Amino acid sequence: MNTSLRLSASSLRAHRRRFAGTFLAVFLGVAFLAGTLVMGDTLRASFDSMFGDAAGGTDAVVRSADAITTPGESQGVRQPVATDLLRTVEKVPGVAAAVPNVQGAGQLVGANGEAIGGQGPPTLAGNWITDPELNPYRLVEGRAPRKSGEVVVNRGAAEKGGLTIGDTTTLRTPDPVRVTVVGLATFGGEDGMAQVTFTGMTMTDAQKHLTARPGEAATIQVRAGPGVTQRELVDRLTPVLPQDVEAITGQESAEENSEMISGRFLSVFTLFLLVFSGVALLVATFSIHNTFAIVVAQRTRENALLRALGASRRQVTGAALVEAGAVAVTASLAGLAGGIGIAAGLQALFPAIGFPFPEGDLVVTGLSMALPLAVGIVVCLGSALLPAVRAGRTAPLAALRETAVDTSGASRSRAVAGATLMALALACTLAGALVSPSIWPAGTGAVLALAAFVVLGPVASSTAVRVLGGPLARLRGVTGALARRNALRSPQRTAATASALMIGVAVVSLFTVFGASLKATMDQTVSRSFAGDVAVSAPSSGAGGSGLSPKLAGAIQKLPEVDTAVGLGRGVAEVDGEGRALTVTDPVALARTFDLGTVDGSLRRLGTDGIAVTGKEADRQHLTTGDRAHLTFTDGTKKTFTVRAVYDRSELAGDYVITRAAWAPHRTQDSDTLVAVTFAAGVSTDAGAAAVEKAAAPYGNPEVQTRDAYAQSSAGGIDMMLTLVYALLALAVLIALLGIANTLTLAIHERTRELGLLRAVGQTRAQLRAMVRWESVLVAAFGTAGGLALGAFLGWVLVRASDGASDSAFAFAMPPAQLAVVAVVGLAAGALAGLRPARRAARLDVLRAVAAE
Repeated sequence: MNTSLRLSASSLRAHRRRFAGTFLAVFLGVAFLAGTLVMGDTLRASFDSMFGDAAGGTDAVVRSADAITTPGESQGVRQPVATDLLRTVEKVPGVAAAVPNVQGAGQLVGANGEAIGGQGPPTLAGNWITDPELNPYRLVEGRAPRKSGEVVVNRGAAEKGGLTIGDTTTLRTPDPVRVTVVGLATFGGEDGMAQVTFTGMTMTDAQKHLTARPGEAATIQVRAGPGVTQRELVDRLTPVLPQDVEAITGQESAEENSEMISGRFLSVFTLFLLVFSGVALLVATFSIHNTFAIVVAQRTRENALLRALGASRRQVTGAALVEAGAVAVTASLAGLAGGIGIAAGLQALFPAIGFPFPEGDLVVTGLSMALPLAVGIVVCLGSALLPAVRAGRTAPLAALRETAVDTSGASRSRAVAGATLMALALACTLAGALVSPSIWPAGTGAVLALAAFVVLGPVASSTAVRVLGGPLARLRGVTGALARRNALRSPQRTAATASALMIGVAVVSLFTVFGASLKATMDQTVSRSFAGDVAVSAPSSGAGGSGLSPKLAGAIQKLPEVDTAVGLGRGVAEVDGEGRALTVTDPVALARTFDLGTVDGSLRRLGTDGIAVTGKEADRQHLTTGDRAHLTFTDGTKKTFTVRAVYDRSELAGDYVITRAAWAPHRTQDSDTLVAVTFAAGVSTDAGAAAVEKAAAPYGNPEVQTRDAYAQSSAGGIDMMLTLVYALLALAVLIALLGIANTLTLAIHERTRELGLLRAVGQTRAQLRAMVRWESVLVAAFGTAGGLALGAFLGWVLVRASDGASDSAFAFAMPPAQLAVVAVVGLAAGALAGLRPARRAARLDVLRAVAAE
């Protein structure tokens, strides 16, 4: 083993530049992974600390015991508690203070007329709690609200909206309310809790605008007296509370709030980054393997000489693995430091882009350091294992003869294995896409397809490079022909080098196709289901917005230019024991503005005890017209509804429809998510839209869009997602570039004599540089073409599998312009990767190159 260590140390010192690309590939992959883990741990700890500090004075929270959770939502909807319960709570021994906490949706309008927040994180409003220990917010400027119309807002929201103390603005609750800012507050020492906005009102205003009925509050906050623990206080409160009301500790409430605001976001965000870390490390695996394979091939004579002098196979293999281990450990350790730097940079960057990163030190745990270190070492050693074994098998007699630097790898066994994998991949993907649409068989097929492409790469590379390089030989003459011949020289090396880029391009292409399909699906949904002329939506129509006033549809309906205006509200209830979202609307007007397909029964007869259901939900719940469905609302009321209509299409109308009269007794804070409008006969779109905009202006200037514009805006988040995907995949492409550049650099080293001879017989430096650059472009073209084909196919599979796995009908779309851009970027990446190796080749001294071994 000592001999192996000495051999490895000597080789690393002599050839350290050969491993520069490998070092960078491991470094980047480990740094991205470590940075993701450190950032996630830091964010989670910061939010937990912030919520813990904010709720430090609250020892117990009294709230409704039951919550109804609909599919796709992590937090359930709870019924308010009666404020009369406050007197009962205050009489419990050990209670020092108790206050009602009214809370609902309330979206502020900034100084520029634009709504603040609402693209996901909640926009909250509530009563300003005067007890400083029970109020999670701390007044830092101005004063508390004293009279109707005065509010306190969190400082982050005020700064984002350009609001200062004394400014008058609009608060959407969703009915517009004119308010004056009299104070600014912080939450747990921060300007706000993430991007959540908060507006504190007087108790009277909060109950007037945020609750369906007076005398209700979301919760009752309780503070314990001296010597009473949180658990003891809860135990004392529980016996005196009604059956449908519960008490939890302040710590439990803080943990729930932290999970609501940050937990799901952090889990999804961290998983998203980890997936791309995995892609980057997978790309790095190919680059690392290729580097070690070339280095081992170049040192065939050296290894054979060692064998001839008495070194065993184990010693030669061990020496190669020790080299790989040294590179792996040093690069991974450097990657850990780089990951901490990335997390620190993101901590400084997030506030600049509008996402408040809570202050505090970085949280570096043992797992966030040990996992990337282990992954980096395993990836590097695993990539070097086969080349190391191949080095140990070098025959001693190889030292006495010229040996080929590399073999093609295009053997019959490889072709058979690749064809078998491809057949299995096609079987799984087609089964998951067409036979029985499901994500799992489709995903298994995708992994097999990737493996098949890698195995078949050397088999296909010769044909692919000949085809792709055909025009090059005609356009660039001898230089182009030599570039194509060099790319053909070692199919296995060409395929391995291109595979790294292929994976990056395949993932980019997959998301490009899937994103285009989602946009086409949205357009298809709106075109098929929305029969109105314009749609009115809130400026911030994300999950956190306050929505539209239910009065808006009625105001628009009164316009002479309008035939029908219908608002779509949202409610929740348990339908036969399962939480479901309800569409609250006028079913007759709904049928005139939305295409519901075939309707079995009548939408006109819903009344206060009828319900309309989609066909798929009716099948799932085994319901038909005339059957009875048992609904349980958040207020605990149980009521039996008769199914009076079953309709086909639910994309925009939802799965369950009830009237506003049926929902009114159980509603909390009422709002509409959309108002659909059809114009009277003879009214042009421009004239009708202008009239609707004028009527909607007093309700907070909601956006009035044509059907096509509404479809495009509904799909606007997809472009944002793709931008983030492309930015993250740039790391994988960068690692692929390093692999191509490193391969070319090593190839130039082994072809030193050949390049010298070309210069000696008249090739100019410019021609030599062009030859190397075009060789790089050909390798990149092979990887790009394979990646486009694989990504487009897997995108189609994902769309078809999602179509069967979800309740929505997906439309497949192939975006030629975007895929053409991906192809151009891939080719440009190849040209960029060849610049440095080309310059190095052109600088070779002709006489020394001709005399080189």
